[in-house]
Amino acid sequence: MSASNIAKSGWIVRLTAIVCFAALAACDVERSGDPLDELSAQAIFERGERQIEAGRPDDAAFTFGEIERLYPYSEFAQRALIMQAFSFHRDEDYPNSRAAAQRYLDFYPAEDDAAYAAYLLALSYYDQIDEIGRDQGLTFQALQSLRRVIEQYPDSEYAQTSVLKFDLAFDHLAAKEMEIGRYYLKRGNYVAASNRFRTVVEDFQTTTHTAEALHRLVESYLSLGLVEEAQTAGAILGYNYQSSEWYEASFALLTGQGLNADAAGDNWLSSIYRQVVRGEWL
Repeated sequence: MSASNIAKSGWIVRLTAIVCFAALAACDVERSGDPLDELSAQAIFERGERQIEAGRPDDAAFTFGEIERLYPYSEFAQRALIMQAFSFHRDEDYPNSRAAAQRYLDFYPAEDDAAYAAYLLALSYYDQIDEIGRDQGLTFQALQSLRRVIEQYPDSEYAQTSVLKFDLAFDHLAAKEMEIGRYYLKRGNYVAASNRFRTVVEDFQTTTHTAEALHRLVESYLSLGLVEEAQTAGAILGYNYQSSEWYEASFALLTGQGLNADAAGDNWLSSIYRQVVRGEWL
């Protein structure tokens, strides 16, 4: 046999070994010779775990669901339900993940994994928040679900993570208001724009968008001829964000028209300014 044929033969042997190993691994994951209805609850549960490890969460979700069907009153049925919710979430099948998590909360509200089920349910909304321009219904749902985790399971390991995600989702809503406000502002619809920026200042003052919202109020109110409101917005901005680019921009706008960034008049911003001076706001 020639050297090239020997090398070729050796390559085929190695390839055959790789294929056989892969086949054995697949067999170990599936144990395809054993129908689920012939396996114990534990054996089915272990198969679902192997399917997750193999990167097949869709199959795992089905497998865990079969435990609930075949062994509805077993200990593994309870464990399988939370694992099914996890598998659906890993597969990015958020509606089914949410449904499984909610079933767990309905059936086992006092169990240790209830906190995780509530957290998975919240994540099924939160992980779909990806673009500011999309409908914000999911954001509201995420906030409500995250609040449930925080309030009902404050001592769980998921509470602190839920607080962080809640803040991010809250910031997301403020960003949406800012986006709409900027849209109106660019098109000269100053009343509609100022209403959006006012919402951010009043309802989302703990977010990262408050400084810009105050500056945009200065812009909007100056365009509307509401000088006292513009000055007061500038005063609040200077009190809280004097070193920011937004204060510098507002200061330039006001002084350019011979105005100061001082509270003036009796309006909704003046009330906020008085609270700021007393340290009761922001």
